[in-house]
Amino acid sequence: MKGTTSYLLDTNTVAYIVSGRSQAARLTMSNLIGHSPIAISAITEGELLYGLARKPEATRLRIGVEAFLSAIHILPWDSDAARAYGTLRARMSAAGKSLANMDMLIAAQAIAIGAILVTRDSAFSQIEALRPVTNWATDL
Repeated sequence: MKGTTSYLLDTNTVAYIVSGRSQAARLTMSNLIGHSPIAISAITEGELLYGLARKPEATRLRIGVEAFLSAIHILPWDSDAARAYGTLRARMSAAGKSLANMDMLIAAQAIAIGAILVTRDSAFSQIEALRPVTNWATDL
């Protein structure tokens, strides 16, 4: 994904898109999907599947998540992401900053591939190496 403007969606952004909670995020994704690489991390896939496992009765949600997962590029967690994670976690620890574990893994993967992280979560703004960050869910 390096070399072009690419986007890595965080878990909350995917949830807003799948649920329809953010029409702005849905519209932005549909406008960009034809000409900009858009992906999620396997970490996000795992978080989505965890959510489904906790709500086995949520048939409509399951259909939406499975349709999304079948249509989006899912990036595997790899050695480059692991290296970025090690550096990021050490820097944040030294600075006395913290981030939820899964969020740090997703942020590290965005750094490793040079992608713009798409998130509404302001916690990511504390990561200098993660620039720029964008929010597609501007209607929330």
